[in-house]
Amino acid sequence: MANVAFLGLGVMGFPMAGHLAKAGHTVTVYNRTSAKAQAWVAKHGGRAAATPADAAKDQDFVFSCVGNDEDLRAVTTGAHGAFAAMGKGTVFIDHTTASAEVARELASAASAAGFGFIDAPVSGGQAGAENGALTVMCGGTEADYARAEPLIQSFAKASRLMGPSGSGQLTKMVNQICIAGLVQALAEGLHFADKAGLDAEAVIAVISKGAAQSWQMENRYKAMIAGTFDFGFAVDWMRKDLSICLDEARRNGATLPVAALVDQFYGEVQRMGGNRWDTSSLIARLKG
Repeated sequence: MANVAFLGLGVMGFPMAGHLAKAGHTVTVYNRTSAKAQAWVAKHGGRAAATPADAAKDQDFVFSCVGNDEDLRAVTTGAHGAFAAMGKGTVFIDHTTASAEVARELASAASAAGFGFIDAPVSGGQAGAENGALTVMCGGTEADYARAEPLIQSFAKASRLMGPSGSGQLTKMVNQICIAGLVQALAEGLHFADKAGLDAEAVIAVISKGAAQSWQMENRYKAMIAGTFDFGFAVDWMRKDLSICLDEARRNGATLPVAALVDQFYGEVQRMGGNRWDTSSLIARLKG
């Protein structure tokens, strides 16, 4: 069992940190809104820290799951950031969906200070975090990953080292590119079924047993049919992720016409007031 800190207790981080505590690790938590950290301690035990540095002091591993590149820099190398308090030989594991650029930047800073850094974005959404069934894609050294993997398994159904620093974030970009196209295709298919006078439930019951089947179809078709989008992964976050993908594509020369188009469609959903709607809300712009 290890001494662990977890920075960031949002819809993903709160249950992920909880799984570490349930696995028997001693967990110290930090959250920008301290009330959430106190709520976590009330539920799981452990300790709430006032700053990332305070949380990271004397820990074997430090985890983070925050909003974006700048949030990540704030809790690592910013004022009262965790990096200043981390000891040599420890490992920092970041589950934020961020850029490959910031992952490499922080890995370099960690290496210079004598500790490890793993970029480890996740897929599986809030339900995956709560059920301990996330998919984790990692970038870093084999040695650091080998040390971190047993702890990551506390909340993961699958975890894999994809390559050097930044590779986890690049793999998560592939994930989001694929999801964007799948959700749009599902929205268009259900919209077409409605216009054709078909029973959408019956259509899904048939086509989900064939080549059209996908996780998005199995888990999001009901929300699309009902027009209820008050759960899951928010449109604002998907646009953030697609922006990262498109920025990286401009650097590496990849052509992403579908991802770019779906990003624009999500912009339309935001203008409809759907910033916090689930990503399945793409169908709302077709019904409008």
